[in-house]
Amino acid sequence: MINLKIQVIGNFLELLKFLADHNEDVKVVTLSNAPQNLKLTSPDIQKDIVNVAAFETINVIIKDLSDALFSILIDETRDISVKEQMAVVIQYVDKKGQVIEHFLGIEHVANMNALSLKQAVENLFSRLGLSISRLQDQGYDGASNMQDIIREKQAAKVAEALNTRELSSGQGLNQETNLKRTGDTRWGSHYGTLVSLASMFSTVINVLKMISEDSSNSKQRVEANVLLDSIQSFEFVFNLHLMKTMLAITSELSQVLQRKDQDIVNAMNLVQISKVRLQKMGQSRWTSLLDDILSFCEKHEIDVPQMEYMFVARERKRRNAQEITNLYHYRAELFYTVLDMQIQELNARFIE
Repeated sequence: MINLKIQVIGNFLELLKFLADHNEDVKVVTLSNAPQNLKLTSPDIQKDIVNVAAFETINVIIKDLSDALFSILIDETRDISVKEQMAVVIQYVDKKGQVIEHFLGIEHVANMNALSLKQAVENLFSRLGLSISRLQDQGYDGASNMQDIIREKQAAKVAEALNTRELSSGQGLNQETNLKRTGDTRWGSHYGTLVSLASMFSTVINVLKMISEDSSNSKQRVEANVLLDSIQSFEFVFNLHLMKTMLAITSELSQVLQRKDQDIVNAMNLVQISKVRLQKMGQSRWTSLLDDILSFCEKHEIDVPQMEYMFVARERKRRNAQEITNLYHYRAELFYTVLDMQIQELNARFIE
């Protein structure tokens, strides 16, 4: 930012000198021929002239934009005092069908979290007379702004849980949590993702609702609504807890197999232990798993189907499909089937 100002001021002085050399009227009132306080070269005068030039330039941009739809690009930057700032660029298609991209300015912000950026953008739009309803897309670089929102909301949830003694405080407890990216083939990576999602479930719901209600992008609103409908279903919660419980059993095995210095004997012992635990889960964990799921649904106000009623699939029902109860679907078709698949995979991958 400072370098930009120096460059602008330097250009201004060069232009003023050029005009003085080619225009007697300008030469009389500027530089060496003018009184000391009328040279038009003091920092305050230069700032005023630069601000006026910027104002007129932005007016031309806004006039060219007219009532067209537009996008904005935002990047974080800092001035010499290390104050947080965001650079704003507007992008639109003009009347000739050409994609136009113009720099609108630099806005000071308290910090680079999503709420501060949102407030700064709203202030800028208000000052320039831009309607947020015409904003079609937004691009951000630098900070992961949606992750900032999740962190803020999760911090508030943790603080509330501590106040109500739902969580205990202590060394190593309640550290910052965020959604994790999953690896394509790593059981441990998937397990960490499911644990994060379960612990931050209400935070994720709140963020999706915010996108559904406030996003200027219609595609994002539709996607958020679809996700809300899906993850607030009993079937999603059931699958989340089933996979989280099952992958917890194989998590240690997954970590051992990823080590370069793995001990093959120890690894095979863990394979056998994992098989035994999975078998015991099938024999004795159904009731406790279902109790955990019902408690989770009650906490997050998710409708629970009556287990003795007929199961109704969320997708279109297949013709001539056999009628089954909810209990049969969740216990036989999901719980036992998934466990058997996992045991079979361990048997297939780790033969004698």
